Amino acid sequence: MRIRVESRVDDQGTETPRMIDFDGRQVAVAETLDQWQGADYRYFKVRGEDGNLYILRLDEPRAEWELTLFRDARAEAAQTPAPAPR
Repeated sequence: MRIRVESRVDDQGTETPRMIDFDGRQVAVAETLDQWQGADYRYFKVRGEDGNLYILRLDEPRAEWELTLFRDARAEAAQTPAPAPR
């Protein structure tokens, strides 16, 4: 899914996402959990202020962003089993 991302350049000169705009919503990036680089792509694993997890891919030569993974925090919490009683 193509998306629009507002980004900033960090101290090392790397473009990092700070706001994701997709499907009529805007989500601020609360934290960058991980990032890695491919041949022409840079990937970012981020948590939005909405608590959801996003993996974003930046096609560096074309300067286009894509959402490659979305994980809803509410769905993940519902799947976590409750601790066994003692």
